[in-house]
Amino acid sequence: MPAQNEPNATAAVTAFTALLTEEGRGLLAELRDHDPAKELATATRLRRDHPAELVSAALGMARLRQRAVAKFGAEDAYRMFFTPNGVEQSTRRSVADYRAARFAALGIGSVADLCCGIGGDAIALARLGIRVLAVDRDPLTCEVARANAQALGLADLIEVRCADVADVDTSGYDAVFVDPARRGGRGRIFDPEAYSPPLSWAIEAARKAPHAALKIAPGVPHEAVPDDAEAEWISDGGDVKEAVLWFGTAPGARRATLLPGGHSLVGAGLPDPAVRPVGRYLYEPDGAVIRAHLVADVAAELGDSGLIDETIAYVTSDELRATDYASAYEITDVLPFNLKKLKALLRERKVGVVTVKKRGSAIEPEELRKKLKLEGVNSCLIVLTRVNGSPSMLLGHPARA
Repeated sequence: MPAQNEPNATAAVTAFTALLTEEGRGLLAELRDHDPAKELATATRLRRDHPAELVSAALGMARLRQRAVAKFGAEDAYRMFFTPNGVEQSTRRSVADYRAARFAALGIGSVADLCCGIGGDAIALARLGIRVLAVDRDPLTCEVARANAQALGLADLIEVRCADVADVDTSGYDAVFVDPARRGGRGRIFDPEAYSPPLSWAIEAARKAPHAALKIAPGVPHEAVPDDAEAEWISDGGDVKEAVLWFGTAPGARRATLLPGGHSLVGAGLPDPAVRPVGRYLYEPDGAVIRAHLVADVAAELGDSGLIDETIAYVTSDELRATDYASAYEITDVLPFNLKKLKALLRERKVGVVTVKKRGSAIEPEELRKKLKLEGVNSCLIVLTRVNGSPSMLLGHPARA
């Protein structure tokens, strides 16, 4: 994370440390359940008894804590401290806990956490008894990470150091974890060499340690993954959250891990399955499976199955089989895309609620819903896709075992 300008950094740290005083903590406790819509009235009331700067800082932190509940849970979020970037970029607790457990399973006793941010990953590691050196170059971020370690009773295991990660000697640690900044002044950064620090630097830092993990964007091209790294794509609740390059584990492996269940699929290097006609069931692989290029492995798990199109990650089969890595749908109709025919069919079947999925189609689900003008008591799944190269619509519903 880039350091702030010195005067701004000093002012920001001063404003933050005021929240750690008895008065600041009292304000935060009072604001735990405040309504943002009433913030002006709340601020006016609080400024009668507290300095205006402290009230502003407390209101800002209260907003961040409310936003952080989705990532950290209420119990942690309302004890922790945040920055706007920290809430946006930090690892959600479920993912950090999973990664920390992988480190612990490797027998890791100490980790150098480079680009630690507000300390989400350091906290997960320390909770498993792992000693952590948490490094960031931004003074405010370091103060926040230090306060979080203290607030959660982990200060004995987490040392926070404000420094450039390039200047830190990690030779005394069992493992290195690097989470480069992937956002800049203009938003999300897609070029791994534009990360801060660049991915190439992080890879070299990883290779110097017995074990290492590098957090990267899930859209990273597979050709950018070094041969000596294991690449893991992680989803949580069906949403792909990140990719991780592991060193010292299984070089060349490709893995998809689905949280919260913790199901993990390791690729076997299978060729793409053949294209076949749409069967009774359609399987939609989890996004982590697709990103990891493991659709063929899911198809193999399903038995006699194939793709509906060579470029589309939908698997089809005539049998319903349980899998942790894909959602199953029973298909009732396979039709060439035709809006007029679709509207007539849904009207005939008294469909008033639809779930629209798309893959390989330019049509937006919301746009389609508006055009359908639905009325009725029944529901239906509509899949807009290509079947063996042709724009198609598949109708059905979630499969029931």
